[in-house]
Amino acid sequence: MSLNDKLNRLDSYPFHMPGHKRNAVFGIAGAEIDITEIDGFDNLHGAGGVIKEIEDGLSEHYKSRRSFLLVNGSTVGILSAIFAVCGRGDKIIIARNCHKSVFGACYLLGLKIAFAEPEFDSECGYYTKLTQGEIDRAAAANPDAKAVVITSPTYEGIISDITCRIPLIVDAAHGAHLGIDPFPAYPAGDIVISSLHKTLPALTQTAVANIFNDSFSDIFKRYLDIFETSSPSYVLMNSVDICLKYLKGCKSDFEDYHKRLEELRKTGFMRLKIKDSDDIGKVIVSTASASIGGSELADILRKRFGIEVEGACKEHIILMTSVADGEKAFEKLKGALLTIDGECDKKSRRIDFTAPPCPENETVITISDGGELVDLDDAAGQVANEYIFAYPPDIPIVMPGEIITGEITKYIRSLLDSKVNVISDSGNLPKVLTKKR
Repeated sequence: MSLNDKLNRLDSYPFHMPGHKRNAVFGIAGAEIDITEIDGFDNLHGAGGVIKEIEDGLSEHYKSRRSFLLVNGSTVGILSAIFAVCGRGDKIIIARNCHKSVFGACYLLGLKIAFAEPEFDSECGYYTKLTQGEIDRAAAANPDAKAVVITSPTYEGIISDITCRIPLIVDAAHGAHLGIDPFPAYPAGDIVISSLHKTLPALTQTAVANIFNDSFSDIFKRYLDIFETSSPSYVLMNSVDICLKYLKGCKSDFEDYHKRLEELRKTGFMRLKIKDSDDIGKVIVSTASASIGGSELADILRKRFGIEVEGACKEHIILMTSVADGEKAFEKLKGALLTIDGECDKKSRRIDFTAPPCPENETVITISDGGELVDLDDAAGQVANEYIFAYPPDIPIVMPGEIITGEITKYIRSLLDSKVNVISDSGNLPKVLTKKR
């Protein structure tokens, strides 16, 4: 009997956690199956029953040596993976477009960071493919590096096929659906982490760590037991059980979904443009040739058409799609974009983006107590004491311990002026927290 079956047959009175006691009077959605590790319902941190069946199902689906169900999102998998392959003070090679969770692990371990720089889209201003040549260059320049971490697919659906002689961790948070025909193959690496909730029918915070090099399984598990909650939600885990059952018979659904995506991309726009992407499930709409910007396009879609986008950037928006989006949803989106496109004029001046400066030397993230708030326009030459990043996608623009350059301050200012959601740890933008002199 599966976890979902067992949860739907609960019949004992709960003199145990959680405190809502599955009592309907509180009106808490999901409470009717929200339990703790009672008899017969296994334990995520020592799975041997229904939860192990879910993990075995994930391993079978992704063809891994072992798979771990995660309920703290991909972040807990990233932390555990980096701790599994690196020791304190080691050197690591990471792609410059890695998620902030990668930087968090580097900070906790005091790692020396050497960067690999992906290619960059100058029309809309985001990182694209990381080439094998760039990884080879970084590895040759840093022969003492213990591991490589890359993002594939990226937030925009760009896939980088990389091999290296040292452990490879792939942040495939946005690639849980990959490997299902006709979508591209699932990423290859020693440890590959994906957020099930991002692109598959599963609840937020559910993810999977797929171990393809079994020598890392035990040590990964050791750190996962440290970083992951000791009170995993059965509501979340149950959604993964249901998702796995769906994936066993989903082929025709994914074929239909892929066809809807292809049809959307054939739409004849005059000013707006859907960007090319390896994973066409990511719909990136460029405003580079239109008289509006990304934030304005997102605002129009929200207010006039009732469509909420995933991300609004300076010259593009990101639309997350999944197999759960039916024909009516695509028709609604297509109609809205065609209407807006017909109302746009040609942009008077094209903006060419350049990538935020990538540190040339190895970097160690350092955070000091206190600090000094400095106006962004006066911060050039100061040492940052906080992260600054656009959310989404949570790629740090500035790292603690990094010298802030004039290029960086201008880049951040341009994002703020375009109403892009730029966040700092201190929450004081346009003031920046710097280290005291």
